[in-house]
Amino acid sequence: MAEPLRKLFTVSEYHTMVDAGILREDERVELIEGEIWEMPPIGSPHAGGVNRLTALFTSRLGSRAVVAVQNPAFLSDFSEPQPDLLILRFRDDFYAREHPRPEDILLLIEVADSSLDFDRRIKSNLYARHGIPEVWLQDLKNGALLVHRDPSPQGYRDVKILHRGERLSPLAFPDLVIEVDALLG
Repeated sequence: MAEPLRKLFTVSEYHTMVDAGILREDERVELIEGEIWEMPPIGSPHAGGVNRLTALFTSRLGSRAVVAVQNPAFLSDFSEPQPDLLILRFRDDFYAREHPRPEDILLLIEVADSSLDFDRRIKSNLYARHGIPEVWLQDLKNGALLVHRDPSPQGYRDVKILHRGERLSPLAFPDLVIEVDALLG
């Protein structure tokens, strides 16, 4: 007897499930490689981290980029995650016509409280396979920032862990110097 196969969903089928009420619009789920993943609830430390990042990047980048908070990114017909923060190429429509695609994403940030292992194993590898040039994982529990650069089909080739007292600049904005302390709070 043949082994059962998993049913993988497309982005279109995923949206149809929302339209049909199978999934609620406000439900914390993400489509990753055809699988629907239920995400943990957002706790206060996570929400505060996202708010801090939003304020920092919005104020420092102004109209140089679009700062998108917990919005979908269309990576493929089978993946539409909702990263905590996306720094996108500026577009006049602010991505109202369609969700950003990999080529639109300059920097992607995930805030990890209880989800660090999942973000490192599953999501960062997904982002690397789709050529996202830079991903930061904000590790709330350990007070660190994991910086992923140089994507490849096997994952990011350059991963650094930064701590309080250190500084960095996003690849897309080398003139923007950010203290890790400002990111972690």
